[in-house]
Amino acid sequence: MNKRLLISAVTCMLAAVSTMTWAGGNVERGAELADTCLGCHGIPGYRNAYPSYRVPKLGGLDEDYLIIALQGYKNETRGHPTMQAQAATLSDQDMKDVAAYFVSQGELEQGKPRSGAKIARGQEKAAVCAACHGPGGISATGNWPTLAGQHEDYIENALSQYKSGARKDPVMAGQAAALTDADIVDLAAYFAAQQGLYTAAYEN
Repeated sequence: MNKRLLISAVTCMLAAVSTMTWAGGNVERGAELADTCLGCHGIPGYRNAYPSYRVPKLGGLDEDYLIIALQGYKNETRGHPTMQAQAATLSDQDMKDVAAYFVSQGELEQGKPRSGAKIARGQEKAAVCAACHGPGGISATGNWPTLAGQHEDYIENALSQYKSGARKDPVMAGQAAALTDADIVDLAAYFAAQQGLYTAAYEN
């Protein structure tokens, strides 16, 4: 294991120990609360207005991570006005319930991985990401999200926000600071090409 990968792994383990985990959400109540969420996250390919990128797939993400993300919007360490407004109205129990609902929607999506020069370059650069996000972007812990199958443009936007400081996280800030714009493009292409996350169905 090279020095950078070792440092990343140790940093992730320490962060995981210090991060509060959650469990015990009510799926039925979460389905009611998530009706608003599905207006964007339940429509395949739905795009954020500005900057324009596809909203993230939530199906297949871990319950604990979804709660951590909602808390990030509520305490404004994640900068997105609409999501901040949505999360501000949610109690801790609401967040547990919403997360439980999305987790209940199914398993990771199966499909044929794509290939290409960007994807190949991204695979090489993704070795350091595996310490937290898992091999191939399939996370084994709720503290870090699965990246496999996530929208390419969403990953690019998230990494750019970590790099600029618009999205705050002590581990990701350090990792993103070392990335060039080309690195971000390649990593996003690689993770998006893997089998993984899916768009939860909007059934209203």
